[in-house]
Amino acid sequence: MWRLRRAAVACEVCQSLVNHSSGMKRSLPLQKLHLVSRSIYHLHHPSLKLQRPQPRASFQHFSSLTNPPLRKLKLSPIKYGYQPHRNFWPARLAARLLKLRYLILGSAVGGGYTAKKTFDQWKDMIPDLSDYKWIVPDIVWEIDEYIDWGSPGETAFRATDHGSEGDKHYRKVSDKEKIDQLQEELLHTQLKYQRILERLEKENKELRKLVLQKDDKGIHHRKLKKSLIDMYSEVLDVLSDYDASYNTQDHLPRVVVVGDQSAGKTSVLEMIAQARIFPRGSGEMMTRSPVKVTLSEGPHHVALFKDSSREFDLTKEEDLAALRHEIELRMRKNVKEGCTVSPETISLNVKGPGLQRMVLVDLPGVISTVTSGMAPDTKETIFSISKAYMQNPNAIILCIQDGSVDAERSIVTDLVSQMDPHGRRTIFVLTKVDLAEKNVASPSRIQQIIEGKLFPMKALGYFAVVTGKGNSSESIEAIREYEEEFFQNSKLLKTSMLKAHQVTTRNLSLAVSDCFWKMVRESVEQQADSFKATRFNLETEWKNNYPRLRELDRNELFEKAKNEILDEVISLSQVTPKHWEEILQQSLWERVSTHVIENIYLPAAQTMNSGTFNTTVDIKLKQWTDKQLPNKAVEVAWETLQEEFSRFMTEPKGKEHDDIFDKLKEAVKEESIKRHKWNDFAEDSLRVIQHNALEDRSISDKQQWDAAISFMEEALQARLQDTENAIENMVGPDWKKRWLYWKNRTQEQCVHNETKNELEKMLKCNEEHPAYLASDEITTVRKNLESRGVAVDPSLIKDTWHQVYRRHFLKSALNHCNLCRRGFYYYQRHFVDSELECNDVVLFWRIQRMLAITANTLRQQLTNTEVRRLEKNVKEVLEDFAEDSEKKVKLLTGKRVQLAEDLKKVREIQEKLDAFIEALHQEK
Repeated sequence: MWRLRRAAVACEVCQSLVNHSSGMKRSLPLQKLHLVSRSIYHLHHPSLKLQRPQPRASFQHFSSLTNPPLRKLKLSPIKYGYQPHRNFWPARLAARLLKLRYLILGSAVGGGYTAKKTFDQWKDMIPDLSDYKWIVPDIVWEIDEYIDWGSPGETAFRATDHGSEGDKHYRKVSDKEKIDQLQEELLHTQLKYQRILERLEKENKELRKLVLQKDDKGIHHRKLKKSLIDMYSEVLDVLSDYDASYNTQDHLPRVVVVGDQSAGKTSVLEMIAQARIFPRGSGEMMTRSPVKVTLSEGPHHVALFKDSSREFDLTKEEDLAALRHEIELRMRKNVKEGCTVSPETISLNVKGPGLQRMVLVDLPGVISTVTSGMAPDTKETIFSISKAYMQNPNAIILCIQDGSVDAERSIVTDLVSQMDPHGRRTIFVLTKVDLAEKNVASPSRIQQIIEGKLFPMKALGYFAVVTGKGNSSESIEAIREYEEEFFQNSKLLKTSMLKAHQVTTRNLSLAVSDCFWKMVRESVEQQADSFKATRFNLETEWKNNYPRLRELDRNELFEKAKNEILDEVISLSQVTPKHWEEILQQSLWERVSTHVIENIYLPAAQTMNSGTFNTTVDIKLKQWTDKQLPNKAVEVAWETLQEEFSRFMTEPKGKEHDDIFDKLKEAVKEESIKRHKWNDFAEDSLRVIQHNALEDRSISDKQQWDAAISFMEEALQARLQDTENAIENMVGPDWKKRWLYWKNRTQEQCVHNETKNELEKMLKCNEEHPAYLASDEITTVRKNLESRGVAVDPSLIKDTWHQVYRRHFLKSALNHCNLCRRGFYYYQRHFVDSELECNDVVLFWRIQRMLAITANTLRQQLTNTEVRRLEKNVKEVLEDFAEDSEKKVKLLTGKRVQLAEDLKKVREIQEKLDAFIEALHQEK
């Protein structure tokens, strides 16, 4: 065991030396380095035991080496004589020995200095690992306490002694106890590191929050760039609105959260977002449409929708409640009548300090049975929505499984296996592990799930999380503390059924974020290349089909049509007064002519008395003016304005006319007319003017007289023609048409014809006959017809008489008009001539003058007031249409519009993708 500890120390320190030698300037203590070197040497030479270094030589020993004892030499004379200089050889020997001493001392001094210099160089290169003490296991630093770093020799002896004692101690412990002790020590170390990392992350989160707040307040006086995840989210939003008409599908990554209903999908997402942002319910379906949540880092914990500028403060409970309510309202709005779920996506951005950057899509929970209150196709719709998101080959599938229920009841695992059979982009999450640990009889079943051995599906990683105690009012912080406390005391970790990196939503969010960005980096450039090819195809198609037209999308076309419509409205003010009055007078007469002839002229003219005629005319004109005439005049004016407006809107403008705007112009016209209301005071003022005009009977000149006669003749001639047509339809074709066109009369027409002939005979006998038949006359006509074998009804005789007498009277009135052409002289001098009474001409002059004055009055009101009000209504309608995208899509249609719209979308997507890729490369 001592050897293992020494090996651990050596490995940790060597690894730190390799990783940090280039950046660290401080060094380890010399004693530690000495221990490392000795440990490494001992690992390579296990047979060698660590020996205590020999003690240094004493001064006496050293002096004995430098001053060896001299032997007593006997000096004898040499055989060949005495040589006194040879007696100095001891001195020479001593000198040589002294020279050796100096060599030894000089080598020792020089070698020591060189060794010290080399050691100092290595010491400067060795990093100081004291700052990383929280990373290295405790057992490494316990060596410092266990070993007294004294002198090298003493250190070696102490290490050897303690090592031998430790080896003896651990030999006494059984293998099982060793394993249990090591596992417990490992778990303790992992939990300790987990708490240290969480503490550091919290500190880092607070620091980043302070930095972001400073940037947000503009302390650095610089414009913040859009975050990388926000740029990516914008690309996804544009892609969601793009109709892939050219097989360019959206294959950009996003995290798709799928699971069975009430499996805890929303709770997992809320733990990742660190806020309870989704509506909750007990057992009922709450997620009714996909919700795209873009998580990004920011100084404040807020949420906002893509199409809204309101920010919800996620630190305030009232804002959280408002956000949940808004999400629920949007979901219900997306769901069409008769449906339970909707494929329309709600886009939500959540910003906050410390959030992992990613894009998640929360899908409706998969169900096995359609319950009451749901649409019959709810199950199939949910499956189709889930498959549409999961079939994206770059989508990361976050499969949520409820750990508190039997695994065999899961539906989503089979669905995920179909979409990702190899598990290359699936992350499996087991929720409610606290309930599973209590309820499951065999804990190994949880281990099988996490190891991927229970389900047939495969996954990149498996995680176990706890998302609360089931109380919807719990805060995220309380749930996180409960989760950490549970796993710290869980037998699943203590027995190594679960590994530390597989638990807690924090580890899950880190893993999902890493997987998400890895997938983004691998696929985004390929997606950008596909859109470049699509853009080239669209531009080529436009050049071939519309070489002389600009590429105007729907919004640009709407602006162009808007300008044309406003120009056409302004052109209404350029209509001449003469044209307005002519069309107003003509239209008004067409509207009131029937009433004038049938209800005023004919009843008065058939009285055969001048005084009675004038009295009847005055009474009826007064009643007509008070009740009907002003309203009819306003209706005519309003219809005339509509007709002129429609004429300017719809008539072709030559080569400049673009039929692509026809639907839009028609819709604007109808909506503007619907909103326009005529001035209520117009009828009152018009009534007074018309009454005064009809009171005047004085015709000033012959020209007006002749004009009145012509007006009367035209009116009577038109009525006579209508009467002739009515009689022809009553009696059938005459003999010419029967011979030329092979037509025959019906039996009823024959009866009407015989009745008509009999009544004409009566009129020839008495041309001054009154307008109504007497009873005896009806009887006479009926008996005459019966004598010829024609049976008739008295009502048939009266109907036929009405048309016959009407034709007779109109012909007589036309003849009277010709006679009155010379009657102006008598009228001007007020002569009373019983043979020539032209009161009917005066009546038609009064009607004609009233029409002219009314037309003039209406024309002034149109040009001065109503045209401007109509122009204002048109502008309001155009502004409303401009804000209604669905209306523009409905009114501006056609291949040209769709092609330009696709080209604009593809260009926008490509530009955003290029900007995102550039920012992605810069972040690397």
